[in-house]
Amino acid sequence: MSENKSETYDVIIIGAGISGINFAYRLQERQPHLTYTILDARDAIGGTWDLFKYPGIRSDSDLYTFGFPWSPWTEKTSIAEGPLIVNYIQESAARFGIDKKIQFGSLVKESKWSSESQRWSLDVDLKSGRSKKVDGKFLLFCTGYYDYKEPLKVEIPGIENFRGTKVHPQFWPQDLDYSDKEMVIIGSGATAITLLPALTAKAKHVTMLQRSPSYLLSQPSEDGLEKLIRRWAPQRWISSMIRFKWLAVPWMLVNFCKYFPTLAKKLFRSATIAQLPKEIAHDPHFKPSYNPFDQRVCFCPNGDFYRALRKGDASVVTGQILDMTADTIKLTDGQELRPDIIVTATGLKIQLAGGMRIFVDGKAFNISEKFMWKNVMLQDLPNAAYVIGYVDASWTLGADATAQLVCRMLAKMQKQGYTVAVPRVDESKKKMKQSQLLNLSSTYVKRANSVLPMAGDLPQWRGRTSYFRDIWQAWFGDISTGLQYIQAPMK
Repeated sequence: MSENKSETYDVIIIGAGISGINFAYRLQERQPHLTYTILDARDAIGGTWDLFKYPGIRSDSDLYTFGFPWSPWTEKTSIAEGPLIVNYIQESAARFGIDKKIQFGSLVKESKWSSESQRWSLDVDLKSGRSKKVDGKFLLFCTGYYDYKEPLKVEIPGIENFRGTKVHPQFWPQDLDYSDKEMVIIGSGATAITLLPALTAKAKHVTMLQRSPSYLLSQPSEDGLEKLIRRWAPQRWISSMIRFKWLAVPWMLVNFCKYFPTLAKKLFRSATIAQLPKEIAHDPHFKPSYNPFDQRVCFCPNGDFYRALRKGDASVVTGQILDMTADTIKLTDGQELRPDIIVTATGLKIQLAGGMRIFVDGKAFNISEKFMWKNVMLQDLPNAAYVIGYVDASWTLGADATAQLVCRMLAKMQKQGYTVAVPRVDESKKKMKQSQLLNLSSTYVKRANSVLPMAGDLPQWRGRTSYFRDIWQAWFGDISTGLQYIQAPMK
């Protein structure tokens, strides 16, 4: 059943996760005269952090930069578990009245742009079973980058034969009893690294079965520099100083690994060997085939992953699965594992715009055929921005750089009388070289090339490189080249 009357706003934000809440704050701060709403298909604030419920779920980057710059993270731990993150997002939104702007249970099925009216019209399905129209001048996609309903499909030989319990972390059963159970986690990414120590609290034994290893660094919940800052710095400076430390140190680490990969691999190796029990060899279990930060580096707070190995509560097996029986995982090297429960931590299925259909003047818009302008707007898509984060830093940094650039662009449009902004690749740039938007060699990223937009080799179309460059661009960079600005038609 459909409601006839449309709701109308200046700006529509899709998604009430960390990106959407941050966008809302920046709009209120810099464009307070604009009306806006946030549409979210779920029933709560938090996005990813409200969706995932597996044991031990936590951030895979520090909260000082993952948190909002306008609502500093004040806990004395850099890595936080999911419930703490959700509470933080909710409290931050409530403090600035952003929670009052959210329409929960509102799934956007279609977004349609009309050049004639210079407006977006959204078809929204409500949880009540009804539907409605929401219209707006500008659209902000804060929908994340993966499918909430379907995980990445990975071929696991013989898994259909296994008669024990099979679980995917994205859909963790809250009533799952794994007490005194033999568990095998298939995967070696951040989710597997998080799950292993958390599961050992109840399980009999937890084995991480990996086809290939990842880099894994321990991270203290509070390091010496942070303690020094908290002890000696003026109270009003503490949050800013710790945040800057977390901006600067990871940036230096990433660039060090980029320019000195051989030395970086040796340092990673030494740090890992120092924490492993004697009975677990570094090779092949902790020897990735790639350089640090070619894929995301995993972090474990206070070395909890290695501690579980040293206590004997967990182990790591590296190998290829040959087949499975009703109760056994058989590997190609002859090893056999006999789990009661298998956890398939095999990655996320990348999906953009929450799976909604997008139309421009009646024609279907294909995101994968387009370049991204400044990692903010999609080629040929008018009055719309899309949040893409970083592969080697906190997602929120990219979200905030995007929000600040968009607010600056909206201010320019208002000042100069423009009503539409749309990225264009002109004839002289038609031969622009294509590159990957997300510079990662991870399997789930490679499989998503058919759905991701493209980056180019020209300044306005390059992929993300660093937060420092992007925030400088947001404040002072060129917001004219590559953009077509249009004024309202004469009446």
